[in-house]
Amino acid sequence: MNQELEHIFVTQLEENQNIVHKICKLYTNDSDSHNDLFQEITIQLWRAFPKFRGDSKFSTWMYRVALNTAITLYRKSKRRISTQDYETVSFKIKAEEYDDTEEQQLKLMYNAVRELNDIDKALVFLYLEDKSYREISETLGISEVNARVKMNRTKDKLRKILNP
Repeated sequence: MNQELEHIFVTQLEENQNIVHKICKLYTNDSDSHNDLFQEITIQLWRAFPKFRGDSKFSTWMYRVALNTAITLYRKSKRRISTQDYETVSFKIKAEEYDDTEEQQLKLMYNAVRELNDIDKALVFLYLEDKSYREISETLGISEVNARVKMNRTKDKLRKILNP
């Protein structure tokens, strides 16, 4: 990959890295696992970047790759996420320290969301990111109607978890 593409990738990743942090928060329970998953998602984004055609926004494509990576690793390990050696990647990313102080009030919600299945977690995440049902359906590869139906069912599940 040439230097210009590498620069574009690093710039886009730095601008959108909070997407990856939020996904990591949903699929991990501690900071080491969070960092490992962040690293693995970054590697998968880097590997997939040459195939990014720009048909969608970078952030939409990033959601899809990051969610697929998190779900795949979560299903494989359920507890421990294995990663590849980060030193083999030839670029450096300025990683901001992830500060979850603001999200402490969301702890109950995160715990409730963790009880959902993988697809429902992704659906809630995209919904909370103010994505339209069209964007949600494109990201998850389902119809818009299916996204709406699944979201309503997922809201019901969350209500039951939060208010037993």
